[in-house]
Amino acid sequence: MSTQLSAGGAELTVDQDNGCRISSLRIDGTELLRQGAHFGSFPMVPWCGRLGEGRFRTGGVVHQMPLNHPPHALHGFARDAAWRSARAEKAEAAFYYDLVEPWPYPGRVTQTFELTEDSLTLGLGIETYGDSFPAQAGWHPWFLRNLGHGEDVVVDFRPEWQEERGDDYLPTGRRITPLPGPWDDCFGMPYGVDVTLTWPGALEVKVTSRAEWVVIYDQEAEAVCVEPQTGPPNGLNTAPRLVTPVDPLEVTTTWTWRRL
Repeated sequence: MSTQLSAGGAELTVDQDNGCRISSLRIDGTELLRQGAHFGSFPMVPWCGRLGEGRFRTGGVVHQMPLNHPPHALHGFARDAAWRSARAEKAEAAFYYDLVEPWPYPGRVTQTFELTEDSLTLGLGIETYGDSFPAQAGWHPWFLRNLGHGEDVVVDFRPEWQEERGDDYLPTGRRITPLPGPWDDCFGMPYGVDVTLTWPGALEVKVTSRAEWVVIYDQEAEAVCVEPQTGPPNGLNTAPRLVTPVDPLEVTTTWTWRRL
């Protein structure tokens, strides 16, 4: 099942049965996202990026997640689940997904969408039904490298640091001076994520969030990924953020565009 939102020349399609991902975002008829069942833009919950060997610890207990990207577990599993609709209007919608096994803690994830003629605001919230647990949340959009005409996209951002990536593709714990691309890397932006994608002569999209981490992935010919998230890869182990009964995890991102 899919839900369509529209505002001015902006049209958005949410595929709630396929991980509540955005399967299409069109601006004046031009598609911005890579098409296909595994692409579009999907939520990363209850962790982002690679979880080392699929394991994380709470107290003295080690939890093992399925290795969907051996030797690690990748991007959580809500992206593969069917979500339920909470509300849907012309330009706004909300969906929810209840955390189930193999995740060891009961809880609920909510995702919201607010579309205007020149912006899209996405929200993710994670709440617990019982014990506190570590979690992360973020988004993995696949922006088309080329919109079908004109030049390829240019990515511009000014991170404070780059997480050094080890041979196992996990952060080593060292923060280094940002290196030139191509990237499959996590960057720190302590004043909030702020990344601009420009398709010269066509469109500019600014991705912002109060989240302080962003992964940039541009190693495929078809698309470029700009992923705001609440912690670094393997963060359930290295930078855990607890979801508690009185303190849910909440994060938003806004994509703002203008025609060039």
